[in-house]
Amino acid sequence: MHEGHRKRMKARFKKEGSFENFAQHEILEMLLYSTIARGNTNPIAHDLLTTFGSLAGVLDADAEELKSIKGIGENSAFLLSMIPSLSQAYNKNKWESRVMLGDTESIGRYAINQFIGKLHEEFHIICMDTNRRVFYSGAVTKGTIDEVAIYPRLVVAEALKHNARYVVLAHNHPSGSIYPSEADIKATRAVITALEAIDMLVLDHVIVAGNSYYSMAEASLLDL
Repeated sequence: MHEGHRKRMKARFKKEGSFENFAQHEILEMLLYSTIARGNTNPIAHDLLTTFGSLAGVLDADAEELKSIKGIGENSAFLLSMIPSLSQAYNKNKWESRVMLGDTESIGRYAINQFIGKLHEEFHIICMDTNRRVFYSGAVTKGTIDEVAIYPRLVVAEALKHNARYVVLAHNHPSGSIYPSEADIKATRAVITALEAIDMLVLDHVIVAGNSYYSMAEASLLDL
């Protein structure tokens, strides 16, 4: 019976081509097919959702926490906890191979992808060439759940290392607020001044919260 269910679920995914119309527990069921060769993964999926609240909550959970669920062993816990990092690596590679950040929307969407699965604040730099094509992006500093330090000298060093012409700054707010603090604005302006001294231009500083973003450039907060 369970084997027939698996075949139907796989056939459905092949037909639809995405998880858009799948329930959260169905997505988890299918992920667990890779590590649980036989048996019904449906009750395990429901137990995971009951414990962690949502699909995102399950995938953000620590591997040791996941193993507290009956039926989740070492391999299943490792697979589930790896998904956010895998998703980030996929998106980063896909975007960097072709992306040109020509407007605020493209910058915002690119920045959102940099922080998938990040549970603590991080401050990132996105380096572009004269055609505004991305050739490097990565974390400059990492912080806590509600704070990250922004050091102009580290940003300058990273920008020089990658020989950037244009720079976008980005950091995330896992707490959910997309708005900058006064400290964010002050630190941003200090970075702008430091980079202008070496003929590099800051196009934007984007704050990401989940699937939303806030553009300091669009809000005219980059003016010195």
